[in-house]
Amino acid sequence: AADLGDRIKLVVDGGATPVGLESTILKVEDGKLRLLRPGGIGAEEIEAAAGAKLVRGATGIEAPGMLASHYAPGAAMRLNVQQIVRGEALLAFGRNRAEGWQNAAAMRNLSEAGDLREAASNLFAAMQALDRSGAATIAVEPIPFEGLGEAINDRLARAAAPRDKQA
Repeated sequence: AADLGDRIKLVVDGGATPVGLESTILKVEDGKLRLLRPGGIGAEEIEAAAGAKLVRGATGIEAPGMLASHYAPGAAMRLNVQQIVRGEALLAFGRNRAEGWQNAAAMRNLSEAGDLREAASNLFAAMQALDRSGAATIAVEPIPFEGLGEAINDRLARAAAPRDKQA
């Protein structure tokens, strides 16, 4: 709601969601399921229910939230970091820390336990909090690319994508 400024008079906020990520978007095409955007239902779950492998990758912007730069904080983002640069904010995951984590200007852990569902639920609030810390860059520790991790990594990649200066 804070991102909207004075453009919207009223926002009804239902609070945190159990998953925290928007919907998974699929397209049925030539009798096959194409994953356009990973979301709260993991690809593995869909494949198990459908009894078939998903075709991955969109051929263009076919649904909401598919812009290359989306969900982006004002700060730059570095993904899958192994070492923190002094003054960066740290978006952590699990119990193991990237080298130099003590030098972080601010830190939020998506899930101390390494739980992807908890991490997904905390993702946007943690990015917003780190963006408000004033650090020029948010360094993000690696997130496993499995289950909900695929959707988390998708949102992080979009947040880290180069931004159109005109937008």
